[in-house]
Amino acid sequence: MKVQIPEVITSYFEASNADDIDALVACFSIDASVTDENKTHHGTEEIKAWAEDVRRKFQFKTEMLRSAERPNGAVVTAKLSGNFPGSPVDLDFTFILDRNEISSLEIG
Repeated sequence: MKVQIPEVITSYFEASNADDIDALVACFSIDASVTDENKTHHGTEEIKAWAEDVRRKFQFKTEMLRSAERPNGAVVTAKLSGNFPGSPVDLDFTFILDRNEISSLEIG
């Protein structure tokens, strides 16, 4: 399904699926935050460590299913498939953008 979303969000999912940590981190502002599995990671150093950690634990791919625009961002529902309990699972990725960078991402 073709989903219309801001380019930086598309870049985030492309980098994630390519396991390109540097490209993924480049999507975020320096003081961004990511909340995943009830833990928040602040700043690009912590975001990089989080991205590396989840890839060590789980091999997964995401498929964007649908999106909804929000003020200053979007919510993307994506199917995650990988080697984790309950796979596959649909999760909402709530993005807040500042200019053309992700300033906040909540996954749940």
